[in-house]
Amino acid sequence: MIFAFKIGFLEVSWVDLIDISLVAVLLYQVYKLIRGSLAVKIFLGILALYLVYLIVRAAQMELLATILGAFMGVGVLAMIILFQPEIRKFLLLIGRTTEINRDNIFRNITNWNPEHHDDFNVHELIEAVKSLKATRTGALIVFSRDIELKFYAETGDQLDAKVNKRLLLSIFNKTSPLHDGAIIIYKGRIKAARCVLPVSENDHLPPHFGLRHRSSIGMSEITDTLVLVVSEESGRLILSRNGKYLRGLRLKQVEQKILEYLHGEEPKEWEAMPVDDESLETHEAKAD
Repeated sequence: MIFAFKIGFLEVSWVDLIDISLVAVLLYQVYKLIRGSLAVKIFLGILALYLVYLIVRAAQMELLATILGAFMGVGVLAMIILFQPEIRKFLLLIGRTTEINRDNIFRNITNWNPEHHDDFNVHELIEAVKSLKATRTGALIVFSRDIELKFYAETGDQLDAKVNKRLLLSIFNKTSPLHDGAIIIYKGRIKAARCVLPVSENDHLPPHFGLRHRSSIGMSEITDTLVLVVSEESGRLILSRNGKYLRGLRLKQVEQKILEYLHGEEPKEWEAMPVDDESLETHEAKAD
């Protein structure tokens, strides 16, 4: 084995360095996953309890050590139960990252980027969003580029209809039985309406964000989707992607972001925008 360096009697190899780096990356991803949620406090509580167990065992306090030891014996099972939502989200995140489909393989081999929006008239959607924004009619629209999202589509009513302005306005009409929930657009067609989306548990979101906004961010956290929200209270437009959001966008900018997503492009704005950013509030007012 080739050693990288020595620290006293400790010999560190390149395998050890790779091992430590991978563990560090894993811990960082777990931290990002539970950051801002109740899971952080639970984890700190379990860690404190474990430290107390080590102390009482070292002090040879037999009775207390036995009680805490029995609890630690089922610690892994208890953590699985307590952190079930976070574990599920983590596995979904891994599945989303490592997902392989034939379209992606073909695109990588040929270096060709298919236009998923060939049958999708984005102008019809923008016109509908313009009307929804003007009348302050709430809307939640999910765009999926590569995944059909059957699990979420099955929570609503199946449509499989072509995107057009009249249909979108009819769905999100406040008197429509389909308006409550999200619609899912996949390969230029509305697959389902009245769909239930996962709600983000991020504590750093603005307090005025309602269930519709939190659902859009929650959906973008665990799936490779772009989610558009029309606020019912203000008529403002918000786009969510990878757990982050953009506000203050004009209709033309929203159209551009949708087309960029469908083309497989990832604008730098998504990477630079923190989830609790408030800097676009003034710009948003000007855009409206």
